[in-house]
Amino acid sequence: MPFSTLGLSEPLLRAIAERSYVTPTPIQAAAIPAVLRGGDVWASAQTGSGKTAAFALPILELLAGRRDVRHQVRAVVLVPTRELAAQIGESFHTYGRYLPERIKTEVVFGGVSINPQMMALRGGADIVIATPGRLIDLVDHNALSLSSVEMLVLDEADRLFALGFADELNRILALLPSRRQNLLFSATFPPAVEALAGNLLRNPIRIDVPAEAATTPDIFQRAIEVDPPRRTQLLRHLIEENAWPRVLVFVATRYSTEHVADKLRRAGISAGTLHGELSQGARMETLADFKASRFQVLVATDLAARGIDIAQMPAVVNYDLPRSTVEYLHRIGRTARAGESGVAVSFISAATHAHFRLIEKRHQLDLPREHVPGFEPTEDPLPPTTSTGGVKGKRKSKKDKLREAAARAAKN
Repeated sequence: MPFSTLGLSEPLLRAIAERSYVTPTPIQAAAIPAVLRGGDVWASAQTGSGKTAAFALPILELLAGRRDVRHQVRAVVLVPTRELAAQIGESFHTYGRYLPERIKTEVVFGGVSINPQMMALRGGADIVIATPGRLIDLVDHNALSLSSVEMLVLDEADRLFALGFADELNRILALLPSRRQNLLFSATFPPAVEALAGNLLRNPIRIDVPAEAATTPDIFQRAIEVDPPRRTQLLRHLIEENAWPRVLVFVATRYSTEHVADKLRRAGISAGTLHGELSQGARMETLADFKASRFQVLVATDLAARGIDIAQMPAVVNYDLPRSTVEYLHRIGRTARAGESGVAVSFISAATHAHFRLIEKRHQLDLPREHVPGFEPTEDPLPPTTSTGGVKGKRKSKKDKLREAAARAAKN
């Protein structure tokens, strides 16, 4: 099924062709016609499935057909992170570049001064892509009005709740017109998202795209056992052996990003870091440099697990395993995008062996454990943990412990 069968106009098809998109992904094939028909959509799609185009293209098509010279806000896209907001903004600009009439799109998020964003909104905007907190700040400053919004998109809805945006979401929903089209996209549907969908959506078209359809066929997943002190050396070996021109490495902490990147630099491999303590300007500059191949390895915390769409990312490495089993798919989804193939490598130690088994169980995986010559692990996997709560009736009471302590003191 080509894109030309989905109801999109020639300017949008031209922009799609320039991105070398040949056929729509499953989420695009299902969602684009549904959105164009004007109904609410409830879509389940994993990262890397092409869902940004699934809502951006039909939104541009609909708004281009009813242009507003006053540039009142007619579509709002709410996202959980600044990086995702910026990425979606780029997509809207790219897809809409050949439309005969300009669709003004503004991206707003916190962590930077609000004044330039207020200035950018003085002439209005057709589409606003925002994090919830900053959108409310701009409304409070009378920088924009939500009274004319025709379309609302909640992207990564599960993360919006996970990051504590429930109150902001409720306030924004109260400011919107009751008659509007609602589009909800989420990789997972915890109870909070289920409840939101029930209250927000009216007779929605339900679209479910299994994770395997979007990720598994194109990603070769590897699990390599290695002792923790040897991970950086193994990472360097894999980069050199496979000649990866670009690698995204996930670690657990800000300290680890700097520590691992510094070791790579000392070994002659150019590396940058991305974590939550960087300013927004520094984050955007780092991503721009990485996209432009000014350095080879980006070492990042889970800040980069969603919303970072970098073409030709041949490899992702889980230097540290994600704490959440759900985050595993979001991490590895940074590779094998736009029809490309990729490899996702996870380092497994004796201490993390059991946790990786949980990740495999959650995603129905059964990956062989690999040993790389020269980096074979020396530690045995830890035995499964047992309950520390003790057995009722056999665990010593506080009084028993005090009596024993007193008896020991008496003997001394």
